[in-house]
Amino acid sequence: MNDDPSTATGTGTETGTGRGARPRPRIDTSKPHSARFWNYFVGGKDYYEVDREIGDHIKQIFPGLVDVAVTSRHFLGRAVRYLADEQGVRQFLDVGTGLPTADNTHEVAQRAAPDARIVYVDNDPIVLAHADALLAGTPEGRTVYLNADLYAPETILEAAADTLDLSQPVGLMILNTLGHVADHDQARDLVSRLMAGLPSGSHLVISDSTATSEGMIAASEAYNASGAVPYHVRSVAEIAAFFDGLDLADPGVVRVPEWRPDRRNPADAASAVDAYCGVGRKP
Repeated sequence: MNDDPSTATGTGTETGTGRGARPRPRIDTSKPHSARFWNYFVGGKDYYEVDREIGDHIKQIFPGLVDVAVTSRHFLGRAVRYLADEQGVRQFLDVGTGLPTADNTHEVAQRAAPDARIVYVDNDPIVLAHADALLAGTPEGRTVYLNADLYAPETILEAAADTLDLSQPVGLMILNTLGHVADHDQARDLVSRLMAGLPSGSHLVISDSTATSEGMIAASEAYNASGAVPYHVRSVAEIAAFFDGLDLADPGVVRVPEWRPDRRNPADAASAVDAYCGVGRKP
């Protein structure tokens, strides 16, 4: 992440990477990258040899991380459908977007509500390079990408207000991202500052890998030793703490496959993954 977030304005389906200009991204292929690594695990095609190598190495250490990646992606779909179908949410702020695969936030939301508005936030060059593919939304809605930094919540909110009506409920999605923030108190502060800028009726959606098995801890250590930006797995209690002050939707903070499972992905039911999630509503 960087400290110089930029913003975007305008209408329709767009990419914001500065004041109207898209910089040429510098993609480092000498070290693994979390977005590309995760893309490899969920069956995507946007990765390099270095990402495949560390992915295959971690599969040998802890094959269950593939299940974490896949079931976390399925959770995204269930959570967005819950917010759009059951809670009537029509606006989504997805921080830490990652690379596009199948059923991105805007695709799920706009199938349920074609007029839904989605703002994606990331500042990784590899994500920026694929932003056009990410942004194929409906003509009725709006889908915008912001090149901005998780460490600047107020800047994110200010930029998102060009697309979202922040007087109306927003679904804040932070999936498999907060592990990049080493200090838990700092991560909680960043989440709180983002939620502080959203109105009553907004929802927080979080999923992250957890230090709930020796295999996951070993996989995390191997990944961090690879030269990639470190990812820190946390306890279940630390994941739950992100929802302090919010009203948790049933069934609370649980393993990713256990959050409102549906028939679309029956294999999830057999996955005892080291990843927890939750959805909380701002009173």
